[in-house]
Amino acid sequence: MRKRRDKAWYALFVFPLVFIFTTVVVIPFIIGIGYSFISWDGMPLNEKKFVGLDNYIRLFADSRFLTSAVHTVLFTIFSVLLINLLGLTFALAVTGKLKVKNAARTMLFMPYLIGGLILGYIWKFIFTDVFKSIGQITGLTKVFFSWLLNPRFALVAMIIVATWQMAGYIMIIYINGIQAMPEDVLEAAKVDGANFWQTLLRIKFPLIMPSFTICLFLTLSNCFKLFDVNFSLTGGGPSNATEMMAMNIYNEIFSLNNYGYGQAKAIVFFLAVAVITLLQVSVTKKKEVEM
Repeated sequence: MRKRRDKAWYALFVFPLVFIFTTVVVIPFIIGIGYSFISWDGMPLNEKKFVGLDNYIRLFADSRFLTSAVHTVLFTIFSVLLINLLGLTFALAVTGKLKVKNAARTMLFMPYLIGGLILGYIWKFIFTDVFKSIGQITGLTKVFFSWLLNPRFALVAMIIVATWQMAGYIMIIYINGIQAMPEDVLEAAKVDGANFWQTLLRIKFPLIMPSFTICLFLTLSNCFKLFDVNFSLTGGGPSNATEMMAMNIYNEIFSLNNYGYGQAKAIVFFLAVAVITLLQVSVTKKKEVEM
């Protein structure tokens, strides 16, 4: 009787989640796969023409889509490295002997609480008006100018904003991994005469490998899928120099009204992100050690 009651409560709490996930994610995804095989402008009264695999063949010859893929890969590589490096550095600092570590944790985590769209508009003002004013006042116009009008610096600006937003969140995960390390192992290393770098590289890093797995997965997936900051900070400009894959798909569907072709891009994008993140998880999982 008790087992039946437990199962009933379990079903009661799980059913709404399964229903929402199925309704919001699974069903639209299946419908989207169907749309990827048609040519349609999104107007309900207009004809949906079946084109088979033509949309998928076409996208591999789409120079703008392939260029956005290059932008996405470059952005992801540099952002993932910087976010994890800063997040781990912050975690080591606030779990050490820092006197203001609680205040530091709060301040470093706060940027993550700001929405991506708002964050993009705030930094847009900084990279345009503020930088331009600083350049005029100091005379350092080669460094302080409107970064968002320069194709190279605009992408760098996006990397800075993404790093500033996510480093504090990743720090929290690394803190959890550091605090879960057995104290006796660290004490034994100290007794054996291990210095800071030996302890960090040979003891701490292997022990926090589960945190590396989680942080790399989150940063990889989030950086690949980034849209809100791209939309509000640069809008894909100048001249599509910062257009990421998510924004390219958005523009294809909602600006050019190519619903079928845009959906084919979205399916390929989903598969690419899924394969890359699954490979990353499988590789880092193998390097985890038991505590």
